[in-house]
Amino acid sequence: MNDMNVAAEWLTTKEAAQYLGVSEPTIFRWMREGTLSFFKIGGSTRFRRENLDLAARKVTGKQEAEQRAGRCPVCGHGFLLSGQVRSTGKIYFVPGKAKFFVLSDSNVEVSARACPACGHVDMFADTAKLTRLMRQEDSEASNRADEERDDDPGQI
Repeated sequence: MNDMNVAAEWLTTKEAAQYLGVSEPTIFRWMREGTLSFFKIGGSTRFRRENLDLAARKVTGKQEAEQRAGRCPVCGHGFLLSGQVRSTGKIYFVPGKAKFFVLSDSNVEVSARACPACGHVDMFADTAKLTRLMRQEDSEASNRADEERDDDPGQI
């Protein structure tokens, strides 16, 4: 690799902003938040393209998710066999922020599909229950904030 190619790998803040299609203040904010990895070389800030590419986050729409759920992500085989993953009982997903004492069960049932060509197993959680749990968590946080406000005599 020659010196010209090595120098071309490093981007300035302005070049990083152009590469990602955002403003320089956004780059600085992402640096403060820890969203972007960057390098300090003397007093200069530099970025690598592969690190900038990692900052881009894809949000998959429902139709695309349904379309891709029928294909093996490893070998691309177009048929996945549906079934359950078993242990001594069912396997459940429990959200990390779920409270111990909640009015509803926070276990989310998991189903699975296996690729008969390569053996890869994909697991899928019940998205409707995940959505309900997220809404419940948001409303519990809102209720706690209301209670804290009610308990504070200095707040009107």
